[in-house]
Amino acid sequence: MSDLFANGASPDKYSAKDIEVLEGLEPVRRRPGMYIGGTDDTALHHLAAEILDNCMDEAVAGHATLIEMALTLGNSLTVRDNGRGIPTDPHPKFPKKSALEVILTTLHSGGKFSGKAYATSGGLHGVGSSVVNALSSKFTAEVARDKKLYRQEFSCGIPITKLIDVGAVQNRRGTAISFVPDTQIFGDKQFSPARLYRLARSKAYLFRGVRIKWSVDPALLKNDAETPATAELHFPGGLRDSLEAELGAAPRVLPAIWAGEAKLPDAPDGTAQGKLEWACAWLERGESMLDTYCNTVPTPLGGTHEAGFRTALLKGLRAWAEQRGNKRGNQVIGDDVTGALAAKFSLFIREPQFQGQTKEKLTNPEAGKLTEASLRDRFDHFLAGDPSGADNLLAFVIDRAEDRIRRKEAKDTPRKSATRRLRLPGKLADCAIENATGTELFLVEGDSAGGSAKQARNRNTQAILPLRGKILNVASASADKLRQNQELKDLIEALGCGVGNSFNRAGLRYERVIIMTDADVDGAHIASLLMTFFYRELPELIRHGHIYLAQPPLYRLTQGAKSIYAMDDAAREKLIKNFKPGSKVEVSRFKGLGEMPPAVLKDTTMDPAKRTLLRIVAAPEDRAATSEMVESLMGKRPELRFQFIQENAGTVQDLDV
Repeated sequence: MSDLFANGASPDKYSAKDIEVLEGLEPVRRRPGMYIGGTDDTALHHLAAEILDNCMDEAVAGHATLIEMALTLGNSLTVRDNGRGIPTDPHPKFPKKSALEVILTTLHSGGKFSGKAYATSGGLHGVGSSVVNALSSKFTAEVARDKKLYRQEFSCGIPITKLIDVGAVQNRRGTAISFVPDTQIFGDKQFSPARLYRLARSKAYLFRGVRIKWSVDPALLKNDAETPATAELHFPGGLRDSLEAELGAAPRVLPAIWAGEAKLPDAPDGTAQGKLEWACAWLERGESMLDTYCNTVPTPLGGTHEAGFRTALLKGLRAWAEQRGNKRGNQVIGDDVTGALAAKFSLFIREPQFQGQTKEKLTNPEAGKLTEASLRDRFDHFLAGDPSGADNLLAFVIDRAEDRIRRKEAKDTPRKSATRRLRLPGKLADCAIENATGTELFLVEGDSAGGSAKQARNRNTQAILPLRGKILNVASASADKLRQNQELKDLIEALGCGVGNSFNRAGLRYERVIIMTDADVDGAHIASLLMTFFYRELPELIRHGHIYLAQPPLYRLTQGAKSIYAMDDAAREKLIKNFKPGSKVEVSRFKGLGEMPPAVLKDTTMDPAKRTLLRIVAAPEDRAATSEMVESLMGKRPELRFQFIQENAGTVQDLDV
């Protein structure tokens, strides 16, 4: 025990006089972090949010339509509304004090506990205004009620005047709060005009019925050219307008934003539970973003309402996949749906319960179920109302799911440097320059075609990789087979960018990857297998335009010293007409690239100045159709291929066998 009291403390000296009782707002000044999270810039701006939230509660309750927010010199902020005004009559429990003074000097006081004055509100703890008062060196409240104006001033939470009857007013009502944060608490930290303007704008987006007038002394803007000195913020489109403004021209899976409002199911006794509003867009690329709110209060840590929001989207898409007979929808999880989602979601609910005074997380257990029930029904209707768009969205999410699974299963493939000779069964003939810019990798079928291509190439910029036979069909093969397939391992190693978790587009060793196969049915099949591989395993190379199809000729037409080349039968018949009539035209059919003289292969197919290349693309708007086609023609279910043949056999005009 001697060590325990080594600093001089002794149990017999610890008595009742050592018990300190903090009264009024003194606990707030002693421990501001318990109420606003600290004394940093975020905490400073939290003071502004608390006062603005009170004004927003008046607007949401239908009693205010206009809020004014003004930042002036001296770090002074004024927030005014045209609502009912804080009551100024004597408080029944404290008859010597007005209700206004009680609210501003007593923790856990206000009109939002019973639910009678506000059906929904963001300030249910009853500490917002009083905490701001406690942490302000100067705090002035003005209330216009019943055509009279009242004023009371405070400092550090202590009244320095009584409630003063200023006199009659005709065209004014509501509450105005002006305050200067205490430098003893916050030091020399100053309000940021840009941050306050964003706060005001976000509130205007969250409740489309309110107008917020913003102003700031121009001297405070300094080099800030983006924040306006004055503005009137009013957004009839609500969250849709907000999301549109943030996304700009960012490419989306679905062109239009899905947005709407819905009433929450009533309680068993018929009491209205609240409402929700949402705006969603899925992005082709870029970071996801989900901003959630409860009663206009931001909830950056989410909570039960956000969980219900995510669940509604996941269950809705899974149900749509089941309805469309797409079994691949079973592998979709929540992160696949929301990982590329840009969304804003706002819930209005009675008596919200937040985690901590800073209200960063909603904890009401019922909020999740109410959100899921309300949103799920609207999401189902949205999908059913636009089947093609819903299919595109489903295909996009399934692509993300399969990419996630590939990353999980894939083993790291060591990346080979541009200068290291790769020992591949097909004997990669690499190009001379090390920089990927301007380089090309030709994928050809077999050693014979590879031999001709090696002789026809430009050794500085063109590399040749012969592949033996038909590669593995990755759409119908297991992940184990894919990893064990030597041809694909060689191809991945030659590309240098890896797959799955090890994928890095910056490591791609060639600017273009060109599939160059024979101009016949077998060549088309090999090209299809390679395109399927890139589509399923390396879709980023397709999205960024790295994959091409070479267009070798099938025929050579010769008359005397003149020779021209035809890509197919239709071109052959058309080109024959260009020769002199009456003279014999020799038509020779190339059996394959291996039978084509290197000079001809170079002149017709590999020379950038003369050749024709087709870039492989997967248009975002056709994602569902592309995914369905790949699955039908290359997937594990042969009945889908049989169905495709039956449906399209009539369109075949000339089958070369």
